[in-house]
Amino acid sequence: MLGPVILAASRSDRMRRLISAAPVTKQVVDRFIPGESVDDIVPIIRDLTDRGLELTMDVVGEDITTPAQAEAARDAYLRLVERLKDMELGERVEMSVKLSMFGQALEGGHELALANVRPVVEAAAAIGTTVTLDAEDHTTLDSMFAVHEELRRDFPQTGCVIQAYLFRTEADARRLAAAGSRVRLVKGAYKEPAEVAYQQKHEIDKAYVRILRILMDGEGYPMVGSHDPRLISIAQELAHRAGRKPDEYEFQMLYGIRSDEHLRLAAEGHRMRVYTAYGTDWYGYFMRRLAEKPANLRFFVRSMLSKG
Repeated sequence: MLGPVILAASRSDRMRRLISAAPVTKQVVDRFIPGESVDDIVPIIRDLTDRGLELTMDVVGEDITTPAQAEAARDAYLRLVERLKDMELGERVEMSVKLSMFGQALEGGHELALANVRPVVEAAAAIGTTVTLDAEDHTTLDSMFAVHEELRRDFPQTGCVIQAYLFRTEADARRLAAAGSRVRLVKGAYKEPAEVAYQQKHEIDKAYVRILRILMDGEGYPMVGSHDPRLISIAQELAHRAGRKPDEYEFQMLYGIRSDEHLRLAAEGHRMRVYTAYGTDWYGYFMRRLAEKPANLRFFVRSMLSKG
């Protein structure tokens, strides 16, 4: 299985230098990360929303080593909020954040991350949108859920992400599937040990369906994060059985992957949100996209070979 190998490479400085130096890399990265700055991304936001899609924006960057870098990440999101306000798109575009980017791994990181993310959540609420806390590796989740609970006291629309491949997630889903909650379910994209996570695709898929049923039968707002046609079909069936209307759940897919499916689902009346990342620190995000789906890796390798 190449996925674990690629995820290991995502932590390698040597591989980072090698891949970043490859002439073709930028062309391929642009498929998943269509800009480096807010100015770059504004035309993308306008184009996708004009096509009937909604978005969640991610400013990429996780290797934070100083409080100043964490504050810079906070400020990058605040600049994004200002642009969304100017564009009057608060109801169509939300934000996704990784607490590692806000200083979670630093000394006193839990309190630091909470202090840095709160102004972003406040600013988002002021323009009619919200923030979803992305899930990272399993060692960070208790802190993420605690920050999520704290933020929801003042901003109950704050969302969070759960990962189907972790053994703990069914219990987390039952706890989170309450009125007013917003929960995105994904398969998971970090290298996790067998002690805490399913390792085989069929096990992960079965767990995904079990957890999705919990969310659909609950009182919250499920966000179905998957590109798998079979799981998308199952999600529609589970929503129907649970008596959910089209605006009572949504699909989420990554920018650059199955773009035709984004438009098809939106045209059928589903809420379809495109997870759109931008920024200069793209390496970790890009490598996880390769690890998630073999077709992404084949696309990258073909592009490298064709450019010689």
